[in-house]
Amino acid sequence: MAKSFTIDVVPEVLRWLRTSAGWEVGEVAKKLGTTVEVVKDMESGKRNPTMRQLYILSETYKRPIASFFLSKPKQERPMPKDYRFLPNKTNIFDRKTILAIRRTRGLQSVSKELSLNINYATETEIKKAKLTDNPEFIASEYRKILNFDIEEQRKFGDAYKMMGYLRDVLEDHNILVFQLSMPIEDARGFALADGTPNIIVINSKDSIEARLFTLMHEFGHIILGETVIDLPEESLQARSNIEGWCDSFSSAFLLPKEISIDIFNKHVHNLTETDTLNALSKRYKVSKAVLLVKMVNLNYISRQEFESVLARYTPKEIKVEKKEKKFKKIATDRKCLSEMGNKFVSLVANNFDKEFITYNDALSFLSIKSKNFDKVLARARK
Repeated sequence: MAKSFTIDVVPEVLRWLRTSAGWEVGEVAKKLGTTVEVVKDMESGKRNPTMRQLYILSETYKRPIASFFLSKPKQERPMPKDYRFLPNKTNIFDRKTILAIRRTRGLQSVSKELSLNINYATETEIKKAKLTDNPEFIASEYRKILNFDIEEQRKFGDAYKMMGYLRDVLEDHNILVFQLSMPIEDARGFALADGTPNIIVINSKDSIEARLFTLMHEFGHIILGETVIDLPEESLQARSNIEGWCDSFSSAFLLPKEISIDIFNKHVHNLTETDTLNALSKRYKVSKAVLLVKMVNLNYISRQEFESVLARYTPKEIKVEKKEKKFKKIATDRKCLSEMGNKFVSLVANNFDKEFITYNDALSFLSIKSKNFDKVLARARK
């Protein structure tokens, strides 16, 4: 069998492609079926990779093969500011998280181009806020701006319906919302406010109530004009002033203080009972953690009672969530809309209809196969 020919590759480019994808030298060596020394030699210019090795690296790093023939590393936008506060992991991300960020940056660029093609605005239409502003007041203002009153909130059939509504109204203000898969322990969401259109990404692996909290938390970062990645959760201790502000904004948006007091007073004698928490969570589409933190902050329960009830609930929620994921398979067209959102799919559909992009472009932007194309576009046009 003929030996595979070698290719001249700029060593700096080879190193950049590996590190920007989150791979270690030893891991790459295993992928290539070679030694660490060989990979180091390739990245120092002492040895050229074979074409076969480049194809393996292209698939491994999720980069087009053309990337390996650049004369120098490509200038990319910086990673979002890391507000995850994970021990020994500052600015160190799981490969799937890196891929989600990279993919979103690409979608942001594509969205802007598609919008300009059909004379759509790309600037986000929101009123900015400052860290010195009261997050509860800003949340109250945005409930009015987004036409999200308590009666409407109660009418939603479930948390998924409420997510759909909030996602649509945010996209009406030129904030695209994507739901992508990442390890939950690595990131629950991120916000890109340093380009147009602004984008929010929430972790599709999370529970729907957690996703709702993350959605509004990341919206808080958009309002503050920040590009960040984090692990939003309702807790008693803020990890930083900025994260605390966004937590408070999200919590106040999803369940305002005056509404909380009203419903807690009605259930004051059985607030932490399972039936009560389940009923309130279902009615207002918020997590038990949001309810319990509000109960502590409004002096309805003690911190000790909070810890006890939360410990009782969390394992059950996780167990049910895993069971649902195991048996529930989503149709490809619905999955595409869930990931990409109506606004982005509609942008692709309109550009395709007006022949600004090709059929293959549309498939690539939506990450779907040709057999699902018509179904996805039909759903988006409804």
